[in-house]
Amino acid sequence: MHLQGLIDLFAENFIQLGELGASVCIWRRGEQVLDLADGYRDREKREPWTKQTPVLIWSATKGLASACLIHAAAEHGIQLDRKVVDLWPEYGQNGKNNTTILHILTHQAGQAALRDPSVSVLDHDAVADQLARQEPFWIPGRCHGYHARTYGFLADELVRRITRGTTLSTYFELIFAQPLKLDLWIGVPESVASEAAPIFAPRKARSAGSEEPFYQALAQEDSLTRKAFSTPAGLQSPSLMNNPEVRRHSLPSLGGIGTAQALARFYQTLCSDEIFSSETIHRIATMQCMGQDAVLRIQTGFGIGFMKDPLLGSKKIRRIFGNSLTGFGQPGSGGSLGFSDPENEVAFAYVMNQMEPGIFPNAKSLRLIDHFYAK
Repeated sequence: MHLQGLIDLFAENFIQLGELGASVCIWRRGEQVLDLADGYRDREKREPWTKQTPVLIWSATKGLASACLIHAAAEHGIQLDRKVVDLWPEYGQNGKNNTTILHILTHQAGQAALRDPSVSVLDHDAVADQLARQEPFWIPGRCHGYHARTYGFLADELVRRITRGTTLSTYFELIFAQPLKLDLWIGVPESVASEAAPIFAPRKARSAGSEEPFYQALAQEDSLTRKAFSTPAGLQSPSLMNNPEVRRHSLPSLGGIGTAQALARFYQTLCSDEIFSSETIHRIATMQCMGQDAVLRIQTGFGIGFMKDPLLGSKKIRRIFGNSLTGFGQPGSGGSLGFSDPENEVAFAYVMNQMEPGIFPNAKSLRLIDHFYAK
């Protein structure tokens, strides 16, 4: 591990790659080995960015949601192959009676979008009701497809059913954030709502590449891809996520706010038996499904509740979650990323306020990961 090289690469992100404000934090073998922050909270470059600057992490929130559902199930003696209807009876309508908790955690539930496009992303009860009533887009377990917006609602409702009323945001606070002293929230308190750094939409056009099938599908009005990224409705513009009222709202699919320090510390708990058993972590890290994603239209892989790098034979097609096959995590739109590598006992987090085009992390974090793992 070459710390100076990482420091230099991080500095280059601001000089050469257009980074505005960002933080990176890495743990290895139970110790924090890198903690950097630089840049600005604002485009006018008047407000410095620090290690304590919280920012929106978009879909990286799904990792927090998954941990809550897995933990709640374990605490209540519920196996992940249990049928959802055993906990949420209304869910069994229209061909979903055999859906399991594991189907949801591995994005195999066929519930990647809402059939009613008018339901608001800010109305949990209405979204949960629609998910319970509607027909899935494929037979649960038949294939997998990224549940971009609906995932958090499915996980949240199951946590509420398992705990008899505790919301996922509260569960995360009680089990993870408070005991670990994390500056990381799914729905921030009022005192933080105005302190978080604003998020900024990409300033440059995307270039053609391996994600092109996704963007072609996204451009099609009636595609499942378009539906998955537009339902439940609302909050399509990054600027809307800067509204303090929205920041206070619990959005377990895409609304988490926190620091790189906190996100890396969270993933550190998935490298040890601090919160989860070694057996549970092994299960989480084991590939459950892999192949063509019905929503993203490219190759993806999922462990239990977390993304994994898909494989071609024994080699990774892409390397987002480190060089070990045990790596798993969750990226967020624009460049945020958190992951755990249990084999090497590595936890990594990168957060920033200037988004970049693309559905997966970009060079700003990937260069750091590659350098960290270089011999």
